[in-house]
Parts: sequence; C-alpha cells; structure tokens
Amino acid sequence: MDLTLRPARLEDAAALSKLNREEMGYDYSEEKTGERLKALLEAPTHCILVAEAGGEVVGYLHLEWYQLLYADPMVNVMGIAVARSFQRRGVGRALLTAGEAWAREQGASAVRLVSGETRKGAHAFYQSLGYEGNKLQRNFKKYLGTV
Repeated sequence: MDLTLRPARLEDAAALSKLNREEMGYDYSEEKTGERLKALLEAPTHCILVAEAGGEVVGYLHLEWYQLLYADPMVNVMGIAVARSFQRRGVGRALLTAGEAWAREQGASAVRLVSGETRKGAHAFYQSLGYEGNKLQRNFKKYLGTV
C-alpha cells in the first residue's frame, strides 16, 4: 500500500467529517468540521496529520500540546481514526509514529490518549505500540448551550 502522511488542509474537512461519523460515531457536520479545522490549523499548539492512500484520506491524527501543574509537558491525542477498510494495514501505527515525532520536536515528555472502555481492540493496538493504561476514569461533560 502506498501511504502518504501530511499535515491536514482545509479541503480535508469532508473526509475528516466522514471518518468522525463512520469510525468514531461523532455526527458533526462537514460545515462545522471545516470551521473547527480552520481554527485548529491556525493554532500552533495543535497538529493534525492525515494519511492518504491512492489520493484518498483514509485516516487522521489530531494532537494538542498541553501543560499541567503536576507533570512535565505532554501531547494529548484528541482524535485518531482510520477508515475500516484500511485498519490493520499500518495506517494507525504510521500516524502515531509521526505524531510521536512531532511531540518530541515540541519537547513533550509523553503522549497521552484516552480510549473508550469498550474499545478493547484499540486498547490492544495502543499497548502493542508501547502505550500503557494506568487507570480507569469517567469523562464528564456539561453542555453550555453557547454554540
């Protein structure tokens, strides 16, 4: 498979919206995805990489630099998705390897990611790449109704 990794571009919004919907279950419109993508591409603390095969976007990785009062600076995986027909073909591994390189360039001490409790296959994949799970936690949200 001929795989190319590159920084995301604004014209990738439709493909990213589709990956979010079909692979992650987030039905967020293409229009809103484009708006978010535009803002994030301009933010130096974010890195969004896409994987292309045959000229088609088949996966992406979104990283964000963050700092805490209780640990050295890290990079957080905000999202990773690979089209089902391209899973188990090295796309996710390539994206995470490239993301880890970006994190090192930024001076991060670690890459952190959160994965849903039921995603056992994803957990095994992350562990095969050297990621360690250290705790179970709940994710709380409070919608503010401002958007």
